[in-house]
Amino acid sequence: MRTPDDVLRLFELPFNDLLFEAQRVHRMHFDANTVQVSTLLSIKTGACSEDCAYCSQSVRYQTGVEAQSLMSLDDVLAAARNARDNGATRFCMGAAWRGPKDGDLDRVCDMVRAVKSLGLETCATLGMLRDGQAMRLHTAGLDYYNHNLDTSADFYGDIVTTHAHADRLDTIGKVRAAGIKVCCGGIVGMGESRAARAGLLAELSALDPPPESVPINLLVRVPGTPLSDLPALEPLEFVRTIACVRITLPQSMVRLSAGRLGMPDHLQALCFFAGANSIFHGDRLLTTPNPRANDDQALFESLGLRPMALASA
Repeated sequence: MRTPDDVLRLFELPFNDLLFEAQRVHRMHFDANTVQVSTLLSIKTGACSEDCAYCSQSVRYQTGVEAQSLMSLDDVLAAARNARDNGATRFCMGAAWRGPKDGDLDRVCDMVRAVKSLGLETCATLGMLRDGQAMRLHTAGLDYYNHNLDTSADFYGDIVTTHAHADRLDTIGKVRAAGIKVCCGGIVGMGESRAARAGLLAELSALDPPPESVPINLLVRVPGTPLSDLPALEPLEFVRTIACVRITLPQSMVRLSAGRLGMPDHLQALCFFAGANSIFHGDRLLTTPNPRANDDQALFESLGLRPMALASA
């Protein structure tokens, strides 16, 4: 576990020294030339009651996202088969809810069981969970539950007001107590300071145990959201963030998540060198665009990267 000041000192290292240390730590725990590939599907889209300032699916903002009800089991299975055939080893299902109702959770549990039968790892992100719901997901065979902290506790109220940072931690605790692996990271480029980014990483490292998977999202500035007009985060600051995540959370999978579509190949290559070893594969992440599968395959080939086998994921 590192303190915010510890992480801030990492951020302030000379760039070459920081990346050298991140690559050293990365090679201690992982094959430096393999990347875990996941696919994310929005199984219920839009009309979320929360006011997360970055989110295209909040009912409070006019973003042009059309609300869609929970998908059918057959449609989810078809998408999972396609993901598997395109090299994904983990299939993530996201629903825009404050939290699932019990009847909806029954249907999600059916999806988890069906996707598992295809030989894929399963992940779900369904919002805040009530008592007993995490155990139901565990019984259905869910491998991972995603619930990001988004940003540091000090900055959280600037981004979300309809629930508290402590509510996020409560759901993560329920997931861990149920025996499900934790996928938990954040979003950078939301106007936070470097100290706030350091605070987020320190909080993630303080989780006991730390998350097995840490998605790092670069803000996608969606028109209609309160953050749509923010200036873009400086690209090398994003690489620094990835390197600090790798050093701070040495045994976690570090995933390049939202925002990759706007990253040129050389920037993604720097992120992989800095310790990122997981991506979302497929042309959409919930409602925002993502690089095409063929583009990712070409990038992997040019960098000599290989998809990580399921047994090692």
